[in-house]
Amino acid sequence: MNAFESIILGMVQGLTEFLPISSTAHLRIIPALMCWNDPGAAYTAVIQLGTVIALLIYFRRDLLVIAKDMWDDSVSGRWNGSGIKLGGGIIAGTFPIAVLGLLFKDEIENELRGLNYIAISLILFGILLWLSERSKKRELIIEKLGFWQIQIIGLAQACALIPGASRSGVTLTAALFIGMNRAEGARFSFLLGIPAVTAAGIFELKDFLSANSQIPISILLLGIISATISGLFAIDILIKFLKTKTTTIFSVYRILLGAAMFIYFGSAIANM
Repeated sequence: MNAFESIILGMVQGLTEFLPISSTAHLRIIPALMCWNDPGAAYTAVIQLGTVIALLIYFRRDLLVIAKDMWDDSVSGRWNGSGIKLGGGIIAGTFPIAVLGLLFKDEIENELRGLNYIAISLILFGILLWLSERSKKRELIIEKLGFWQIQIIGLAQACALIPGASRSGVTLTAALFIGMNRAEGARFSFLLGIPAVTAAGIFELKDFLSANSQIPISILLLGIISATISGLFAIDILIKFLKTKTTTIFSVYRILLGAAMFIYFGSAIANM
């Protein structure tokens, strides 16, 4: 991988990590179209650190408020307080993806990265996102989320381990199904993803460095920086977009992209 490829893939990672269209899918599709080598699951996870930085910058005030509320509730013994429920719920909601990620690490990094599985995931989860738009009224905001509602979204987040599913996509889908406001659902999806994406990036970085990867650290850093910049842009655009628009355009895009993959990469998918 050269500097140009790393910058492009970092940009793709930042944009597609937050738009509900699957960063993993695009990081497989673009190298295949450009005749580049597959960067691999480890590289994909490591450059997610760029999207973590984008999240920490964009939601710095929200994170400080959550941390302060958790501290105030714990000091006061209000174990049912809003800070404990939200902060504790986010931590607990991270366990499903962490446990399943460790149990199925080999399958996720190898078999499931096949173009066939990604195409199917794009279509299947695109249909689910479309259905979630037609489920019920969306009036629920983050501050009104209950502990078990957070866990439902946390369980949905575990589906993001399937390449092509999209972490932001499946969590936003779950948020809409339980009646969240679209923009609030996206915002909570991003907050919920901070622990999981951070842990995955650090975990893979350790393996990436110890494996004597052929990708130089300087090239990797370019990808992380590129992902940070494009990620900040994508977060802002999506939240503003969902304040007035539906997610239908993303559902349609996912289904069409999955169908196009079946056509364009037909020979590879035919061997599934």
